[in-house]
Amino acid sequence: MNSYQPTRRTFLNDLGLGIGSIAAASMLQQDAPAAVPASMRRLAPKAKSVIWLFMIGGTSHMESFDPKPALTKYAGMTVDETPFKGVLESPYLENERVVAFDPNNGFIRNELYPLQVSYRRWGESGLEISDWWPHVAQQADDLCLVRSVWTEDSNHGAQLQFHTGRHRIDGFFPTIGAWANYGLGSLNENLPEFVVMGTPVADCCGGQEAHRANYLGPQYDGVPLNLDPANPLPYAKPPKGVYQEEQIGEFDLLRKLNGITAEQYPDDDAIRARIRSYELAFRMQMAVPDIVRFDDETQETQSQYGLDQKETKPFGQQMLAARRLVERGVRFVQVYHGSNGGAGQWDAHKGLKSSHTKLCRQVDQPIGALLADLKQRGLLDETLVVWASEFGRTPGSQHANGRDHHPYGFTVWMAGGGIKGGIAHGATDEIGFHAVEDRHYVTDIHATLLHQLGLNPRELVIPGRKRLEKDFGEPIHDVIA
Repeated sequence: MNSYQPTRRTFLNDLGLGIGSIAAASMLQQDAPAAVPASMRRLAPKAKSVIWLFMIGGTSHMESFDPKPALTKYAGMTVDETPFKGVLESPYLENERVVAFDPNNGFIRNELYPLQVSYRRWGESGLEISDWWPHVAQQADDLCLVRSVWTEDSNHGAQLQFHTGRHRIDGFFPTIGAWANYGLGSLNENLPEFVVMGTPVADCCGGQEAHRANYLGPQYDGVPLNLDPANPLPYAKPPKGVYQEEQIGEFDLLRKLNGITAEQYPDDDAIRARIRSYELAFRMQMAVPDIVRFDDETQETQSQYGLDQKETKPFGQQMLAARRLVERGVRFVQVYHGSNGGAGQWDAHKGLKSSHTKLCRQVDQPIGALLADLKQRGLLDETLVVWASEFGRTPGSQHANGRDHHPYGFTVWMAGGGIKGGIAHGATDEIGFHAVEDRHYVTDIHATLLHQLGLNPRELVIPGRKRLEKDFGEPIHDVIA
């Protein structure tokens, strides 16, 4: 008979054993994760993985993927002085909800501001894409531009809303990455299913809630990854003074204690979840450093991603790591760009031309390289790449050379993963104000993504957690190949 008979509380509290916790420290909380219903019906998947690229601050749709020459034609005029004054009377304006009123931003700017960049047609499809995105544009025949997305929040609470589908006023909810993690099985037991790179959105705009699982349980949170091979998982490394050999011994002891405690608490989900977290932390310490070591990549590949240029290297490393992660079976890779501790670098209230030119140079080549590399390796068919920002920018000017927040119509694009390429779906009006054709709330993007992964969003329901109709969204069937 074993003499070791800890209480549940003692076991959970003592389980650390000096072992470094997993990167997502909240995974080690005592909350039991939500279980995937055994009855959940699955669809035939067309994609295995998702790479989710999020530009923080609000990228101008009109200077990126949705050309509006009328802005230049009527530049300097108020909306009322143009043939488009009806946009100010649209019932779509009633959808707006704001977490906190900002007396300086989030207004309809009435004086039209001309386009700050030229457009050209790309590829056999002839998709129009701005000259600020030449490398992405070279992959035009694989892109699906959804030009009719809308959201509710005209301030940066929209950053969190884009990831959860719910307004910040309503509270915190699981993110799209967490739902994918929850609904899918792991393809690689040595790596987390949901990985996050880049500095997340600021706390004022939702912070790490933009990659957390909330009531699904911390097991489904995104795991932050650094691009430092010596320290890729800062919270998962052994404590100072503890060598790997010691940690292996600690995990062996942990497994023995697990066996003993399983007899005492055979149905305790919290204990099982915490043990899985520690075991995953150890396996990750072995597997993850190889992800962010690029020694086995050719110089040509590294140059393709921009690793030999100061301007493109940081995001290029993240894109190359994203490819290596999905190559090894990681289900959901979320990459942030443009965090600055506030609203985000893409938030071009002034100096739009200079700021967007700079930011596009940082990300365009790496994203274009990612798409081309995935395709060359035969991975694009099974990897869905999604590019988004929380909203677009106003047709009117702010501070003479910028644009304000604009939730009423903007662009999200997708590529690969069974999505049609070389198409533009939906449309905004002639000045880019409202999404008017095939309108899609942000959860339609979520639903399309889940559908391609083989998940029916309406099956993703937790007992006792009511979801609203708009939470589910509808897959955009017109863009599915």
